[in-house]
Order: sequence, then C-alpha cells, then structure tokens
Amino acid sequence: MEVHQHPSPNAGPRRDGLSPRFVVLHYTAMATAEAAIDRLCDPASEVSAHYVICKSGRVTQLVAEGARAWHAGAGEWMGLRDMNSRSIGIELDNDGLGPFGEPLMASLETVLDRVLRGWDIPAQNVIGHSDMAPGRKVDPGPWFDWPRLEARGLAGRRGTDQGPQNPSHDAFAQIAQQAGYTASADPETVLAAVRLRYRPFARGPLSAADFTPIGHTALWS
Repeated sequence: MEVHQHPSPNAGPRRDGLSPRFVVLHYTAMATAEAAIDRLCDPASEVSAHYVICKSGRVTQLVAEGARAWHAGAGEWMGLRDMNSRSIGIELDNDGLGPFGEPLMASLETVLDRVLRGWDIPAQNVIGHSDMAPGRKVDPGPWFDWPRLEARGLAGRRGTDQGPQNPSHDAFAQIAQQAGYTASADPETVLAAVRLRYRPFARGPLSAADFTPIGHTALWS
C-alpha cells in the first residue's frame, strides 16, 4: 500500500517515555478528506492525527507513529489518561451519517494490521473516540463496522454470554468499567457510549442485551 506524506506541525514527543499501546478511530465529519487534512495541518486548529483514510482508500500520514499527535483530547480509557501519548489516531473520511465504504475499510484494515504488528498492540486496544470520551465524542459513530474488524482480529471480540435477568445501572457501571469505560460520566452517558460501539441503533432503557458484549456471566452471576 502506498502511504502519502503530508506532515502536520501539530505534533510533539510522547510524554513520560510512553509509546503507542492503543489505536483510536475517528471520523472526520468534514466535506472532504482534503478539507480534513488541511485542518489537521493548520497550526491554528491545534488538532492532528497520524493517518487520514479517504473514501477512495487513499492513506495519508500526517504524523510519524512514534510522535504524539493531537487527536484524542480529554478522556480516559482503562483508567489511563493522556491518550495522545498512548495511542495512534486514525481519521476516517466519513460524516457519521452513513456507512463506511469498502475502499476505506480495506485500507483501514491494512493500516491497522501494520500498526498493531509494528507496536505489538493487542486487538482489544483498538477503540473509538466515543469509548474514551463518552458524552463528549460520538465518532466513529453508529455506522462504523466494528463487527468486521472483530472478525478479522483487528478489534477485541465482543462477549456472547446472556446478560443478567435483572439488569441494574449499578451492575452495568461496574461491568463497563471493567471493560475499559472508566472516564467520568453519568450512567446514561456510559450506556450511550457502550451502545455506540456494540448496539449502535438500540434505544430504550437498559436491558440484558447491553451487558452481553462487554462482559461474561461470571461478572454478574
């Protein structure tokens, strides 16, 4: 795969000697990939990412993988903050209103495979921006094909056990925290973030089905 270079000034060294242990996926929410690249390279914007993947599958690298891009912002995952120093950020050319096309997804799989192998990052450490910043961010959004990545070993597989017979928000909060959702947020916001990842078009009150993808029976039996 050809990777085009378009260096962004919005980067720096990773703090405290940290190296990438996570990958955070985003959508650009802009009219074109070119517009997104321009913004991610504008010093006034104070944002960037390591890669942008456009709808055609073209991959553009803005920041070296070993450097700290400014893509994650405030948030937390698995009790860890400063996710910019701990992750590689990938922006996907999508407005969040519809599916991600085949050329983009195929290129994402190639990039992810190389990044995970290169930094020895486990598949379960591929997360969405909405996972680490519940309530503040919703990307890569409800249309992103997480099951496809899971099937290819490029994202952590969801659980399959049946949820509890009497689901409660307290129990769900505990399960969600154990799954990685440790950012400070109210129960409804955490539920919305988990659903964005695993049940993107689910609505209504908490149900047993919300427990299934992020835990296993031993955690609530």
